[in-house]
Amino acid sequence: MAMAKQRKVSNLLALAVLSTLAQGPMHPYEIANALRAWGKDQDMEIKWGSLYTVVRNMDKHGLIAAVESVREGRRPERTIYRITDAGRAEMVDWARELVSAPMREHPRFRAGLSVLSVLHPDEATALLRQRLDLLEDNITAARDALTDYTRTIPRLFLVESEYDLAMQEAEAAWIRSLLTELTSGTYPGLDTWRTFHETGEIPAELAERTRTTE
Repeated sequence: MAMAKQRKVSNLLALAVLSTLAQGPMHPYEIANALRAWGKDQDMEIKWGSLYTVVRNMDKHGLIAAVESVREGRRPERTIYRITDAGRAEMVDWARELVSAPMREHPRFRAGLSVLSVLHPDEATALLRQRLDLLEDNITAARDALTDYTRTIPRLFLVESEYDLAMQEAEAAWIRSLLTELTSGTYPGLDTWRTFHETGEIPAELAERTRTTE
């Protein structure tokens, strides 16, 4: 897996701001509205409270520059920013890295699977089935939404939604396969897993593995 580059402003919100300012100068309030309108808060984890801090840091490092400050009525003065040449270069370089270099991520589901053994296999099966039901509802809704969007929005601007749908479909297929093994009893080690929960005794093979990893 590749290592993420060290960037002057590493918060992904900075990339979202750069992509917004590439459309034209704006003040932070307008940037936030644009990001919400374009659904960027669904594409990357955005903490709105850190927007002004990120903008200040980007200004300090020359990725954006203040154009002017405007005051409307009794509202506080607002600074309008534009993207700089350095900011454009950073935006393109960052996009290249994100698209080309796989990074290790830590989904919550993976964390749950890593401790699946603490649950009784019957409960684990029921919970996975519950997740699959919810996932299938999400997939149906996402597929319908994507069909509606493609009528008015160019596919290029929906590619991240296509990715989301593909990942959800892949996860659902994997869970279905796992549930088939769990419910048919063909999952390796299922009896050992069940015995552990029903007797409280650690099976010999698990105890041996614990000793060899100490």
